[in-house]
Amino acid sequence: MNVARLAWRTLRREWHLVELRTLAASLVLAVIALGVVATLSTRIERGILASAAELIGGDLGVSAPAPLPDSLLASAKADHLAATRGATFRSVSFVGDRSQLLDVLATDGAYPLRGTLEIRDAQGGQRVAHGPARGQVYLDHRALTGLGIRTGQTLQIGGRDLVVSGELLRQPDGGELFALAPRAVMNLDDATEAGLLSVGSRARHRLLVSGPQGAVATWRAEAEQIKLPQGGEWITPEKVQERMRTAFDRASSFLRLTALLSALLAGVAIALAAARYARRKAGEVALLRALGTPRRRVAALLVTTLAALALPAAALGMAIALALAQGAWYFARQLFDNIPTTLPLGPAFAAAAMGLAVLAGFALPPLVRLAEVPPVAVFRESMQRRVRRFDVLYLVPLVTAIALVWVQADSAKLAGILAVSLAGVAVVAALFSALLLVIARRVAPGAHPALRLGLAALARRRGLSLVQATALSLGLCALLLLAVIAPSLLDGWRRELPTDTPNWFALNLQDDQREAFTHALDSLGATKANMMPLAVGKLTAINGKPIDSIAFANDDARDNADRQLRLSWSTDLPPSNRVVAGQWPGAKPAQAEVSVDTSWRDRYQLKLGDTLSFEVGEGTLDARVSSVRQVDWSSFRVNFFLMLDPAHASELPHTWLTSFYLPRGRGDALAKVSRDFGNLSLIDVDALLDRVRDIVDRVGGAVRWVLGFSLLAGALVLAAALAASAQERRKEAALLRTLGATRNQLRAAAACEFALLGLVAGLTAALGATGAGIWLGNAVFRIEGFVPPLWPLVGAAALAAFVVMIIGLYGTRRVLRTSPMALLREG
Repeated sequence: MNVARLAWRTLRREWHLVELRTLAASLVLAVIALGVVATLSTRIERGILASAAELIGGDLGVSAPAPLPDSLLASAKADHLAATRGATFRSVSFVGDRSQLLDVLATDGAYPLRGTLEIRDAQGGQRVAHGPARGQVYLDHRALTGLGIRTGQTLQIGGRDLVVSGELLRQPDGGELFALAPRAVMNLDDATEAGLLSVGSRARHRLLVSGPQGAVATWRAEAEQIKLPQGGEWITPEKVQERMRTAFDRASSFLRLTALLSALLAGVAIALAAARYARRKAGEVALLRALGTPRRRVAALLVTTLAALALPAAALGMAIALALAQGAWYFARQLFDNIPTTLPLGPAFAAAAMGLAVLAGFALPPLVRLAEVPPVAVFRESMQRRVRRFDVLYLVPLVTAIALVWVQADSAKLAGILAVSLAGVAVVAALFSALLLVIARRVAPGAHPALRLGLAALARRRGLSLVQATALSLGLCALLLLAVIAPSLLDGWRRELPTDTPNWFALNLQDDQREAFTHALDSLGATKANMMPLAVGKLTAINGKPIDSIAFANDDARDNADRQLRLSWSTDLPPSNRVVAGQWPGAKPAQAEVSVDTSWRDRYQLKLGDTLSFEVGEGTLDARVSSVRQVDWSSFRVNFFLMLDPAHASELPHTWLTSFYLPRGRGDALAKVSRDFGNLSLIDVDALLDRVRDIVDRVGGAVRWVLGFSLLAGALVLAAALAASAQERRKEAALLRTLGATRNQLRAAAACEFALLGLVAGLTAALGATGAGIWLGNAVFRIEGFVPPLWPLVGAAALAAFVVMIIGLYGTRRVLRTSPMALLREG
């Protein structure tokens, strides 16, 4: 017997069966859901890196507070890399009696190597440019407004007169999405001759390179052997994108969650369809065994038939996934300014392999067990259904589901929450179903005839009813998580960044300027102003032990210990802060107290009661760690790692930091106000807010794409679960029709049966989705105080019960239209 040929003939003969088509459709949907998200996520990740390279102006760079060794540039040229030198510093510019602090980039004519430097010239035309020529400078709009000049006029920087040859519209900025002062770009030689880069200056020198990926990696390996000046560090795309890491982590979690639930839905449909297909094949397998076919040959035939179905379905799903991912990229790539990236094929192949693993895990156990059907079962049907002892095959679907959750989630926390939530739904559904069956036996004798028949049908197929209710509950829970919880989580993320989120920060405000600046903000229409004190200090000791003598566990802790610290204080716990250990400092503690962020606690292995010593100005302060806070750094509010108690900190030398919301179009008016406060530094974060909001919108669109596949997978789950008892129901209907039952009676009984199944599944799914949603919102997506919408969940659960009833009735329509004699003959 040629197994491959027989498997192909078997597949062609049985293709009309609902079970096989459900298996194929479920596999295709699983591969599509996983493939689209994996391909799109990989491409987005590459787009992030590419856009980060455009932000820094090159593929890789190095910076230091002192001039870089000439050997670095020589090594780059030897490796045939393009290179550009530059330096960043702050300097005051003058036009007549006006002055303006500027963030200056001094660079050569090769800048930028990546990205675009776009300017508007004196004639109003926009063009792409490189670093300015000697004697020229580019200024952004804030600088032009602050100095009251236009393109073509002259200003003075570092004692040199420079012509403003263009207005800066766009530039690579080293990954800084905002600046403390208006920006300027000048020629590197001008800055050097003006003494702006001399010894003792606060300039930071940098070298950027670009070229083929392999050559850049080689240069970095060579450059790491060259000793950098103290404080030198690498400028990499990975570091730049960390500024947006929270937003992209959330986006990735949303996409993975939707794809994972879609694949799990398809897996449940595969399991149900495979189980039903196995029951249908039992008679054929028994006949093959009776004709002398060995078990091993029977098992090979079943597996080969499944492979003949699975491989084309996986290939089709992979092709559709690539096509949809390519189409989706045309929308998502706008987020990365149309950066071209190639379509990655690896994730689609991985999705196909994962889809095949899902099919194997859920479908092979019931099919492989068929090989042990005894030959005598061809004469006795009961032998086909004999209960077998537990074996390892029963663990395959569970292991497959856990592996799928683990691999696709790429997060132990997300995987654990989903696994526990779905396992809880399965247990609760089984318990509710068992309770329903117990009640059915007691209520049925005195119930309405239709309800009595429906309850009797559930009780008669006890095991199958439990399986149906559990499968429906899992499918509906996944659908509710996708259709109700995921959009609600997205809305909660959006609400964190409302249209009036503070989009400006003001630094260096003095005590005597607070009232005047507040009035100025009011006159501009600014809202949500929030002022907090800001003191600059240095950590000198932990528990009395000097910092220099402490052996830290990692270099990050050492580097941060050497840097200046920004301290603040407040009577009340600031918004977007949550105390997770200890207590917030009281009004007048006997000893100075400090509250630390969780990252500080972990970095320095601090515990409540430890003492931190700070040097602030000319004084010192010893503070006891009284609490630990969880800080939401993505909230765009003013936040600090260290918060002192006001009673002991208010006398420290400090300035004030203010955040506020200013409607768009008022930037020029704010620039004029800032001239009255010459010491003030303004930070505009509108660009950063717009980028995060854009990410939320793009993720919402991607979730809607995957939700479409999920709804199809959910429909397959419902159909597969309700079809599981079709064969038994047909035989029962034949008997009841023969005994005189009418079509309306059978229809009413089926409606009661399916409505009860749907009610159990809908209620269990709603409870499970609510618990999982609260858990996911607070633990994974960090949306503070997230509560799922109650009424949509209740409505969805009720709708689910109704849909289950309708689908069940639709599945019995052929039974009700067929004559009793035909049903008996078929049975």
